[in-house]
Amino acid sequence: MSAAGAEVAGVILAGGQSRRMGGGDKGLLELAGKPMLAHVICRLSAQVGALVINANGDPQRFAAFGLPVVPDTVGGFVGPLAGVLAGMRWSAANAPAARWIVTAAADAPLLPGDLVERLRGAVAGRPRAVALAQSNGELHPVIGLWPVALADDLEHQLAAGVRKVLAWTDRHGTVPVPFAATRMCGIDIDPFFNANTPQELGQLRAMLGRAAK
Repeated sequence: MSAAGAEVAGVILAGGQSRRMGGGDKGLLELAGKPMLAHVICRLSAQVGALVINANGDPQRFAAFGLPVVPDTVGGFVGPLAGVLAGMRWSAANAPAARWIVTAAADAPLLPGDLVERLRGAVAGRPRAVALAQSNGELHPVIGLWPVALADDLEHQLAAGVRKVLAWTDRHGTVPVPFAATRMCGIDIDPFFNANTPQELGQLRAMLGRAAK
């Protein structure tokens, strides 16, 4: 973990239902010789002061990664905002120096090394704003920087039926933070490319396989 990143706790969202991948945990699928989740941990851990996995069900399936596993604090599958709230509550109790959490998906193994730095810079002087990563003109609602101080408001809005990320973040100020493509094996790759289907996982495996040669 990074001492310089003590004000930010990392939360890896691993609670998706993975319907297009046939179910199961996408983060546990093999990619370049190790679970996809291991790539995310490697890229994020150097940028934060603490790191936790958000997932429901048996936490022992993630035991090999040596990280705390926290389930959603609200019942039912209500989407990524439930994982954000769980991360905020965990951070407040276990990483009190953290003013923000940064979230990333368990199936996004190409995260930029300056993700947290760029997101923090974008909301400097705006303590209640939420910074969301953007690439190719598209916002990534599960990759962002969230003020821990908004936990009570988020819990209230979830109880009121809010489910869409932007419907909540726009209440406080959504700040898109654009990231350029990453050059890999002679082609430009979206740094937030994620594997939602077996075909996309195959693309990732091929790209990382070429990069390793």
